[in-house]
Amino acid sequence: MNTSKFYITLALALSISTLSYACTGISLKSKNNSTIVARTIEWAASDMNPYCVLVPAGHTSAQLSYKVRYSYTGLAAYDPQYVLEGLNEKGLSAGLFYFPGCGKYPDPSKALGKTKLYDVELVSYILANCSSLEEVKECIRGLYIQSMDPNAPTVHWRFIQKDGAQIVFEIIDGEYVFYDNPVGVLTNSPAFDYHLTNLNNYVNLTTGRSADNNLGNMHLRSFSAGTALHGLPGDFSSPSRFVRASFASNTAPILETTFETVCQAFHIMNLFDIPVGMQIGQNETMIDIPSSTQFTVATDLQGLKLYYRTMYNSSIRCVDLSRINLKKSTYTVMPLDKDRSESVEMLF
Repeated sequence: MNTSKFYITLALALSISTLSYACTGISLKSKNNSTIVARTIEWAASDMNPYCVLVPAGHTSAQLSYKVRYSYTGLAAYDPQYVLEGLNEKGLSAGLFYFPGCGKYPDPSKALGKTKLYDVELVSYILANCSSLEEVKECIRGLYIQSMDPNAPTVHWRFIQKDGAQIVFEIIDGEYVFYDNPVGVLTNSPAFDYHLTNLNNYVNLTTGRSADNNLGNMHLRSFSAGTALHGLPGDFSSPSRFVRASFASNTAPILETTFETVCQAFHIMNLFDIPVGMQIGQNETMIDIPSSTQFTVATDLQGLKLYYRTMYNSSIRCVDLSRINLKKSTYTVMPLDKDRSESVEMLF
């Protein structure tokens, strides 16, 4: 699919549902100091027909106007060149998140002397050319980032280097803005600094059980564990998911091994699976797909492994860059699901 057709597809999808974009990202650490980043990718308006791609260093193509410096793997939507989440051989992670109604891309007058790039191409460009956050910032400052179609939603990005340091990149009123990410979470609109401020509204929440209390002559007690988190928002709006993800990831136990932490990340991301019906308005057309959460990703930055599962098959699959001979590998594209069905183990 070419770039124009990609944006036509997005525009049509947006006309079907204005509430169809919702992505949630977290990060975790293991006791052996591995960094795991995880996220969901939601889209309730159509099947994204996602791909897994492997792009070796030195690769060039008709779509790319540059030579790939670092090999990378990623998950793409609609067309293999539009990577939404990926990892390169230097342990750098990059991801695109929808940012509707908040971002505003630069005026064309600011394009002079800069490399022009569409927003959906930035993840691939960064993974192909950068190995650290400082390189990411320097690279982006030399780019003129634009959208091809005004009907498409704006986006923002997160970048995480091998040691776990991470930033969020947004384009606000035409200006490039970088934020450090102290909670390791990203969702969608509003701007990232709003989400950090909004967390203060939940300063009273903590893990565990609320203490007993007396109200007049009545003794009040907790019915179950977890009551100290009463008031944690449970809806699927972006601010609520940001709060819920912040508490879920930052209160999770730190586990011994990297793979245990990968599995833990998938369990936490279960909190953010969104059924199709929850995102489709009463006067909108229901789409025939199993879930709004089309795929979920967990990435091991030290081990150079990208794990994923999909709405069609919840079995976890893995791309391991450390096992691939990147000097001899070729550009590879495959659908995320070879078989769009759940595997069931029959016991009796």
